[in-house]
Amino acid sequence: MKRAAFTNFFAGRAKYPRFKSKKKSRLSLECTRSAFTWRDGTLTLAKTSEPLDIVWSRPLPEGVTPSTVTVSCDSAGRWFCSILCADTIARLDPVKRAVGVDVGIASLVTLSTGEKVAHPRHERRDRERLARAQKELARKTKGSANRDKARRRVARIHARIADRRRDFLHKLSTRLVRENQTVVIEDLGVRNMVKNHNLARAISDSAWRDLRTMLEYKADWYGRELVVLDRWFPSSKSCRRCGALAETMPLDVREWECRCGARHDRDVNAAKNILAAGSAVAACGADVRPVGRRPGGRTAMKQETRRATVGIPRVQADGEGQARTDH
Repeated sequence: MKRAAFTNFFAGRAKYPRFKSKKKSRLSLECTRSAFTWRDGTLTLAKTSEPLDIVWSRPLPEGVTPSTVTVSCDSAGRWFCSILCADTIARLDPVKRAVGVDVGIASLVTLSTGEKVAHPRHERRDRERLARAQKELARKTKGSANRDKARRRVARIHARIADRRRDFLHKLSTRLVRENQTVVIEDLGVRNMVKNHNLARAISDSAWRDLRTMLEYKADWYGRELVVLDRWFPSSKSCRRCGALAETMPLDVREWECRCGARHDRDVNAAKNILAAGSAVAACGADVRPVGRRPGGRTAMKQETRRATVGIPRVQADGEGQARTDH
């Protein structure tokens, strides 16, 4: 393996080889078909006398034969067995429902139906336990057995938080995909958003990117459609009744009133606008992004396809501080 690694490096096919660290890497062992035995629902690895004592998370599909088995250990000291086999996922029957999804911090997601899914805040619930465990870890002597025990305690708390978060997102994403034929979401620049140190912890605990990833592959599995809008689409600032755009919409504004008299809940209004824009994208393939404003009042269009929001009136403040609509 070492010779192959250097051969690939000098041939330009790979980077300089590095030894796998037992501390920083996930310990794993991958076995092909000749290195394990699968019989009557039991798994026996090569050079072991008894089958592995496995608590199955779910049964394998009927009549399949595993092709690869990977045994791994995470940082919390938990052992996992991943079995690769061929399977076909049945498509769901088509439905006539579509939903717009607006993600947030106060509510994890707000649906265009008006439903708000409360944020479970998994990290906050274990924050004190995590702080105590990290404090104990910092006091241990480096390289000692007690430090390794303390490190595992911290890792177990992190694993508990991650497992609960992942389980919640799986249930939510599966529900959205099963109940709706089309799911519309926004593309968010999470990497830039976490640079706000006041919101970074809450945004990271929300795991918006994980939710999107789950929606993507589950929609592909079950024959659903996932529409992703451009991140610059003004979903929160657009009035869903008249289409006017508010000039500014600070995060502390949770409800606002348009000039047309419509009063909006910020998140519900955004979810309904996302659904409307997603329906237009799915129907005609239009791209959705607002018109930008350059210094000096000049209008700037991105060098992309024509946007679906071109021509939307904008709500601006005049010299007397009153809202007016530009057409």
